[in-house]
Amino acid sequence: MYEALGAEGYYKAHGDTYENPHFLQIQALLERNFDRMDTSKVLDFSAGGGEVTQVLTALGCTNIEGSDPFTADLYTRQTGKNCQPWSFEAVIKKGIPEKYSVIISSFALHLCPPKDLFPLMWQLFQAAPNVVVLTPHKRPELELLDGIELVHADAVVTERGKQVRLKMYQFKHFSIF
Repeated sequence: MYEALGAEGYYKAHGDTYENPHFLQIQALLERNFDRMDTSKVLDFSAGGGEVTQVLTALGCTNIEGSDPFTADLYTRQTGKNCQPWSFEAVIKKGIPEKYSVIISSFALHLCPPKDLFPLMWQLFQAAPNVVVLTPHKRPELELLDGIELVHADAVVTERGKQVRLKMYQFKHFSIF
């Protein structure tokens, strides 16, 4: 169904009932890497049903906000926290008005069109010094973009033998040559 509708169509149709089938892997990765992140103020970007927020809350984090253009109501209902309706396009055009200690994006950035990936990341790094990406793919490979450094990576294996990855990035500099 996801393939037939595409990401936007799927979430418009099923955004109020979405469940990430890899919750256990998300939980394991966040628990294993919790001490590597400054979680004093977290943005759960493209938050889905709030899986990241739920895990971080269980680990003692309280200052978390979500953003998702399709599942904002579901996120708020399941976490009790505020959720902004920011899409990739909106963030590229207007940025993020607040500052965060870390932005965590779970199972979403691989959906960003390649031409929009650098402008999106530029805006995310204007709002936080670290961006953590959880993905069921090798994509996106943000470390291939100029100025973005992969500072840590981890992975867990699903019951089907697939890897779910956590990658932590920082913005370093532009290459001028």
